[in-house]
Amino acid sequence: MNYNNYEMENVLRNGSMAVSEAFPVLMRKVYVWMTLALVVTGLTAYGVATSPGMVNLILTNSMLFWGLIIAEFALVIGLNAAINKLSLPMATLMFLTYSVVNGATLSVIFLAYTVTSIASVFFITAGTFAVMALIGYTTKTDLTSLGKMLFFALIGIIIATLVNVFFIKSTGVDLIISCIGVLVFVGLTAHDAQKIKQMLMAAPDAGSGMQKLALLGALSLYLDFINLFLYLLRLFGKRE
Repeated sequence: MNYNNYEMENVLRNGSMAVSEAFPVLMRKVYVWMTLALVVTGLTAYGVATSPGMVNLILTNSMLFWGLIIAEFALVIGLNAAINKLSLPMATLMFLTYSVVNGATLSVIFLAYTVTSIASVFFITAGTFAVMALIGYTTKTDLTSLGKMLFFALIGIIIATLVNVFFIKSTGVDLIISCIGVLVFVGLTAHDAQKIKQMLMAAPDAGSGMQKLALLGALSLYLDFINLFLYLLRLFGKRE
């Protein structure tokens, strides 16, 4: 996930790399926002999955389903592109709206996998995510080059997935893609955790401008968590 590079460079150029007083406040906000979004997504997914009417509406109305997918992309792109023009409440609302829409589209996993396996994979994901985020936060190694490689690997995964879905349709290829996907998002979690730390360490204050950057950091980690969860679920989830 790309942050607003101009804002980030300004912070690093004008601020000291020493930890500012605003840093712990902003870091707490990153993980609070991320956790809140995950809770909203989970509750929405479960609520939709347990409503026969909603499930039927999503599964039988292809326009609605693709509309939700397009809305997800639009919200993420819009939030990143217009972050400087948005107020903090509006940016937060867009983030939470995205988590709701994402929850609606993810509701189908409750139809494909057992609740027990979903819960088990969720806790596996949470543990893996926490370890990698801690590594990214504490390591002295610069993970910038790793992040670039993982970004290109992610593009490759997207292309390979589309080719497999529409042309190859191989369970073996899907298994390989899932394994690579887990590795990519494990690495991205560490990379993004380090990048967020570096971005916020020199924050001059905890005003709305810096909080909006912290919100983008929360969105980035949220996406890492969700994608890691989905790839692990494809590997370890038990089908209904």
